[in-house]
Amino acid sequence: MVEVEILECVPNFSEGRDAGKIREIILSLRQPGVMLLDYSADRDHNRMVVTVAGPPDAVVEGAIRAVGKAAELIDLREHRGVHPRMGAADVVPFVPIAGLNLERAARLARHAGEEIHRRYGVPVFFYESAAEREEMRRLENVRRGQFEGTEALGKRPDIGGALHASAGAAIVGARDFLVATNLLLETTDVRIAKQIARRVRESGGGFKSVKALGVEVRGRAQVTVNVTDFRQTPVQQVFEYVKQLAAEYGTEIREGELIGLVPEAALVAGSEWTAVIPGYSPETKVLERRLENPMAWPE
Repeated sequence: MVEVEILECVPNFSEGRDAGKIREIILSLRQPGVMLLDYSADRDHNRMVVTVAGPPDAVVEGAIRAVGKAAELIDLREHRGVHPRMGAADVVPFVPIAGLNLERAARLARHAGEEIHRRYGVPVFFYESAAEREEMRRLENVRRGQFEGTEALGKRPDIGGALHASAGAAIVGARDFLVATNLLLETTDVRIAKQIARRVRESGGGFKSVKALGVEVRGRAQVTVNVTDFRQTPVQQVFEYVKQLAAEYGTEIREGELIGLVPEAALVAGSEWTAVIPGYSPETKVLERRLENPMAWPE
């Protein structure tokens, strides 16, 4: 029996405020057989994250068109938000779900990058399993300098020359599951969030497979955390440490946010961290359940 192939794509766009643009970008991902699993737009980060899944070729085609739509609608010269970004379509990761592996996902990612540049003139960096240069494997290395400072650092895209004047460059790759959470603190002192983030993330001597930033959101400090390998470092363990550090600094976690979906396997080691997320429901935020019951596409 032939196993059904399912590829996930979780593109991040530098638009979280204009409802019309958000709708157009989401609809540009729609292709035959592609399911809309989740999307969230954040005004403070000025960023939207969409999750789609379906037949590999259809998912890739939708992602290519979405990068083109973002380049048409978003001008990074006018973009302001607390989240780092390189492009109008900032990050375009492909994740193998069923019937294919990371190597195949990486080939699909490279094809997508070639088509993005050919059709729309948007340069492309490849990262993670699709990386063509070891120093560009980690997303934070690719994004260093952001849209405004990349060329000053001497970085060049893998495909294309100078950054697109208004759309920057797309960062396209293949990776495993990633769990992304934002933890809003009670304090207004963003320095506390930055200190917590530094102590939590791998590059600061914290947990393996954890990336974290401290930012200001709605006048409060927020720790934004990405767990890139939840099997190596459970999300619950990171949450408990952030909670402990917050107490050390005389504050606490006010509320959480889950960006995108979470695989059921990421909840095996504990799911208390989901209790701080307003409105959290496994039916809408657990990947396997969404695959069985996808969202309706916007009208």
